[in-house]
Amino acid sequence: MRDLCGFCREVYYGATPRALRARYILLLLDLVIISYFVVTTFLPSSYEWLIVTDMLFGSALVLDFAGRFIADTDRGAFLLKPMAVIDVVVIVSLLAPVFLGNLAFLRVARVLRLLRSYVVVRQLRSHSKFFAKNEDVVFSAMNLAVFVFVVAAVVFVLQASVNSSINNYFDALYFTIATLTTTGFGDIILVGEAGRLLAVVIMIVGVALFLRLAQTIFRPNKVDYECPDCGLTRHDRDAVHCKHCGRQLHIRTEGVTD
Repeated sequence: MRDLCGFCREVYYGATPRALRARYILLLLDLVIISYFVVTTFLPSSYEWLIVTDMLFGSALVLDFAGRFIADTDRGAFLLKPMAVIDVVVIVSLLAPVFLGNLAFLRVARVLRLLRSYVVVRQLRSHSKFFAKNEDVVFSAMNLAVFVFVVAAVVFVLQASVNSSINNYFDALYFTIATLTTTGFGDIILVGEAGRLLAVVIMIVGVALFLRLAQTIFRPNKVDYECPDCGLTRHDRDAVHCKHCGRQLHIRTEGVTD
């Protein structure tokens, strides 16, 4: 058991070349699984190959979850972490249909795995110059994407049984995007007080996230300017001195505008 703990801790926390290669493989697995969940949400649940693939990914996630559990020094606290709870929900959604039938809400619950994309991006930031340079844009785009897909899942779960206009996840996603963009075609509306309240939340939060994304693209808070002394390359737009070494900076700005 001690050897297994040591192996898991090396894989998940070690700095050896073997440990780094293992984490790259796990990172790739996360990207593949997240992409698979998003794509298969739109497919009929009757495809046999989906059940087989679900079992394979479910088994892989069980092994990953067990490895992280064994590697953690405080296993009780690990089980209470939000990501651990989400992982359990996703694993159940992958394996339960084999015993309970391929229930639609279980397939939609897998969208929660998108929340793990924050962990993935943090890992990519340490190993990719592109992610490090465009961190604000990546996180803003990811916030919007996660919000859209997760809220669409909530809309589907809450409205599918009471709303004749929402028959599948695509209908819920269509409504979410139409509401977020304030297009409001009116062909799909949410019923009940809870549905109307959810629509209000989608409009307010969704528009705020969309505006934040636009800001990070067209008017970012950080600018690229290399400090001549310490080499720090990311600074506030109005920075006069480098936060790292205190060197006076001469960042070009648009000047004062009325």
